[in-house]
Amino acid sequence: MRILVSFLLILLGGFQTSLHAETGEQHAQAAARGLVGTPAPRLVLKTIDGQTIDLASYYGKKAVYLKFWATWCVPCREQMPHLKDVYEHAGSDLAVIAIDVGFDDTVEDVRKYRKAMGLKMPIVFDDGSIGDAFHLRVTPQHVVIGKDGRVLYVGHEVNAKLTAALQAARTSASAPGAGIAASHGSVEDDSEHVTNLIVPTVNGEPFHLDAQHAHPTVLVFLSPWCETYLANSRPALATSCKAVRRQVAALSRDSQVRWLGIASGLWAGKDDLLAYQREHHVAMPLALDASGTLFRRFRVMHVPTLLLIDAQGHVVRRIEGVDAQLPNELKALGAP
Repeated sequence: MRILVSFLLILLGGFQTSLHAETGEQHAQAAARGLVGTPAPRLVLKTIDGQTIDLASYYGKKAVYLKFWATWCVPCREQMPHLKDVYEHAGSDLAVIAIDVGFDDTVEDVRKYRKAMGLKMPIVFDDGSIGDAFHLRVTPQHVVIGKDGRVLYVGHEVNAKLTAALQAARTSASAPGAGIAASHGSVEDDSEHVTNLIVPTVNGEPFHLDAQHAHPTVLVFLSPWCETYLANSRPALATSCKAVRRQVAALSRDSQVRWLGIASGLWAGKDDLLAYQREHHVAMPLALDASGTLFRRFRVMHVPTLLLIDAQGHVVRRIEGVDAQLPNELKALGAP
């Protein structure tokens, strides 16, 4: 009987691992839709060492391999030897660039990891605009741009498909101008003021962010996997996510303040957010920021982050993590 139970547990564990991998690839394929086959974005990147890289200068001349990653991402770490190998054997017909997604990372974290791993390729720290241009949905995310300047491949895993794409990208026919798209910059909205934004929630009800309501609003930027996935790699951050969730749960019972949870679309979909809502009995409405528009709009690079907005639509306070003074700060907003 014990042997049978052990066997079933092994099967279940293998199924869960497989499902997790499939989910990552599904996120990558969601990014690929509408991107593969199109002209690659024309962006000017700046490395953490101050080097400037004009992606458009490569189009029509050489292939480009962009690897989106994060220091806290377990599969990113597992794949790092592959990235090092590709860079070391790239030759003159392939540009290899590592892009830290900038989400719950710092440049200092990246520098420390680079030193520990002996990374030599150019590393860029994203402010969200590069990920937006390349439809970032998961870490790691591979983007291969052919020599003709068109996006050839988007994926999550290191496998034969990625290897084939890297080889094919070097030999794709050159088509001058075909790979040059419009310049893509950062969001320029005023991050300290809210005007006429309508945010769809996962339950189907629109949440109006404007100055037409007589009550202040709190935006809670979160990730549904923060408490679990980061428990080992970033325990302090996982603890902070849990503590903020509990604090918000207690304070959001006050109907005099409007609350909205905004989840990053990185490694998360609607079903993940609904499951998070059910598991933790989250009462406030939740919205999935699949494209990262709201995170960029309000310049949020870390979770958990709370934005306190007064009744006139002005962001008056930005809080990262737990703030013991939050109840008093809510009263100071002018809530009845």
